Amino acid sequence: MAKLTIEDLKAIREKTLQSRTLREGKGRARIVVHMGTCGIAAGARTVMSAILAQIETRGLTDVIVTTSGCAGLCSREPMVTVEVLDRPPVKYADVDAKKITEIFEGHVLGGRIVEAYALGLGSERTP
Repeated sequence: MAKLTIEDLKAIREKTLQSRTLREGKGRARIVVHMGTCGIAAGARTVMSAILAQIETRGLTDVIVTTSGCAGLCSREPMVTVEVLDRPPVKYADVDAKKITEIFEGHVLGGRIVEAYALGLGSERTP
């Protein structure tokens, strides 16, 4: 077995810190990709890949990506919900890789809701 270098240890540390951030829920934004069977059939995996590519390309460590099941609007899949710190969540519908790039740049990075693709604003949870 080869010896670990300082660079190897730094890479391991960085990966560990990123996974801890995701587990602990720390971040400026959270993106939920709705991946029920209807969402997957409509292209949610491609959307998820596009989101992860945006995060990786930009080297971001404070954007959390999670999945959920069906959001109940199968005809509007793929859907994602974007939650920016201290703002109400926004659900986007009929999303594809091109649209998610616009949503990522505008909403996640810029803090502006991309109204052209927004389905609803606010939480579905009851207090």
